[in-house]
Amino acid sequence: MSRDQAHQAAGPGTGTVAAPPPPGTEIPYLELLARDASPEMYEHPVLLARAEGMPAERIAALEHAKLLALRVRAELEGRRRREAELSALFETAHDLAGLRDVDAVLRAIVQRARSLLGTDTAYLSLNAQDRGDTYLQVTEGCVSARFQQLRLGMGEGLGGLVAQTARPYVTEDYFQDARFRHTRTIDAAVRDEGLVAILGVPLMLGPHVIGVLYAADRRARVFEREQIALLGSFAALAAAAIDTTNLLTETRSALAGLERANEIIRDRSAVIERASEVHDRLAELVLRGGGVVDVAAAVSEVLGATVEFTETGTAPAEALEASRSEGHAVRHGTDWIAALVAGGESLGALVLRGHPDLDPVDQLTLERAAMVTSLLLLARRTAAEAERRVRGELLDDLLDARDRDPRLLRERAARFHADLDATHVVLAARLDAPTADADEEAAARRRLWSAASHLAATRHGLAATRDGGTVLLLPLADGDGATGLARRTARDLGAAVSLPVTVGASAPVTSLADRPDAVAAAYAEGRRCLDALHLLGRGGDGAAAEDFGFLGLLLAADRDVGGFVERTIGPLVTYDERRGTDLLHTLDAYFACGMSPARTKDTLHVHVNTVAQRLERVGRLLGADWQTPSRALEIQLALRLHGLAVPGRH
Repeated sequence: MSRDQAHQAAGPGTGTVAAPPPPGTEIPYLELLARDASPEMYEHPVLLARAEGMPAERIAALEHAKLLALRVRAELEGRRRREAELSALFETAHDLAGLRDVDAVLRAIVQRARSLLGTDTAYLSLNAQDRGDTYLQVTEGCVSARFQQLRLGMGEGLGGLVAQTARPYVTEDYFQDARFRHTRTIDAAVRDEGLVAILGVPLMLGPHVIGVLYAADRRARVFEREQIALLGSFAALAAAAIDTTNLLTETRSALAGLERANEIIRDRSAVIERASEVHDRLAELVLRGGGVVDVAAAVSEVLGATVEFTETGTAPAEALEASRSEGHAVRHGTDWIAALVAGGESLGALVLRGHPDLDPVDQLTLERAAMVTSLLLLARRTAAEAERRVRGELLDDLLDARDRDPRLLRERAARFHADLDATHVVLAARLDAPTADADEEAAARRRLWSAASHLAATRHGLAATRDGGTVLLLPLADGDGATGLARRTARDLGAAVSLPVTVGASAPVTSLADRPDAVAAAYAEGRRCLDALHLLGRGGDGAAAEDFGFLGLLLAADRDVGGFVERTIGPLVTYDERRGTDLLHTLDAYFACGMSPARTKDTLHVHVNTVAQRLERVGRLLGADWQTPSRALEIQLALRLHGLAVPGRH
């Protein structure tokens, strides 16, 4: 047997040493290996030898060389593939070591898995523990929006089965594989993406499956064992990336928590210092008799914000009620409202402006300031009520004429900066809108009494409650009159109680200390004027006896006839006295003749034009409305009274 025949008889894999091929047969295959030619190119030398009619031994040697070259080529390809896989795994591990963004690492893993396995797509899903399903986190090569938004229940589809069993699964044709629980939603999404062959391996953290890594083709394909192992290695790296991220997140969270705790400790220390400062400042204010404005200014300075005191009616109603019911300061927009409460009654609020993010300790500081302010307001109210009570007792003594010692009366009045030797007016005030609810009416009367007391205190007068209303004794300023004072008082009290208040005023009175009974008489006159206003439908107004014309003669305590005449026809009397005219006589004759100029000229024996000229002069002196029925009646009465008072006139 020749050497070639012996080699052919032994064949590959027999354990015997094959005879070497004839020299030169390996050269074309070495060139093909060097060029990394495709497997089809390895047939060309054999075909060429046959075409040239070479001996059978030569062709057999070429066949043998071809098989050896293909084995070498396959070995080289396998090594290159393993080198690429190891390189990809190394790069992925390197990415994991320098992990900054877990999503970026997961995308790199999916991209490399797709590239090395040569699949159309690759994707990764993570389990949602709260919902009990798994969802796609990263995709590569996927084009269907429905597929990329897919969620799989545990045990549904290939991925759901991998997530449930913690084992890799592979299918050459997904829709023909009955091992998976097919659902309409999953099948529609897979069909939409066009996938056929799918490989899925679990992402494991210890014994727990946290997701699935997939590689899939849009045609039927068999995945080799090495490819399944490679995808599993990528899955292990992906799980490590997620675990590392979780640890980093927990570490960063713990560090952030420690930093925040440190900041809170520093802030609390500063806040405690501020609270201590506020406590000292408020204590000092209370001890030296500071007021509400002083408290607000001190808190503003310590908190570095604007704090203001507001009355109950001007504070936001809902926020004020919430603070009052909860017992704490409440946020209102960018402000904070702290209600001022004493004995269940709202006294107003402290408002911190433009500071929405208020520290809890600073909030407590604001609440403590509100408490101190409430105590100050309550103390001030108690003092004011005591002063009002003493003022009322003095006015009661003047009205009842119980204390007739002028010196003692002056001393008592001086304590309230009141001067009983000055000219005063006594005013009777009463609500003009009584309510059906007795409690509401009583509350309105208390508000009226409080407002009257405040008015008396600010004007150096006295106030007391009497006859279901309020009586005031107010000094009369120079150039002022009883009517003007009555109207201003009605307006001020009405605004304070938000209800109409009617005020009747007496004529000015003097020497109150020497004539205590004068106050009682003046009060009776003011009451009569008050009743007259109600009878005339002028509720909510203020007036004195002089405002009622001849009716004032009945209302006034001293029946001031001269004053009535002066107010009614005084300009005519003065004009006649200064110019020697006889307007009074002309006017008297005019009324006696039934206000007829023609009959008047016969009575006076003058021309009718003279009568007209005199009446025109009367109109300029008395006013254009002097012939109205009410004015005409008052003028006729004044003419009669003047005629009785002046001898020789009637």
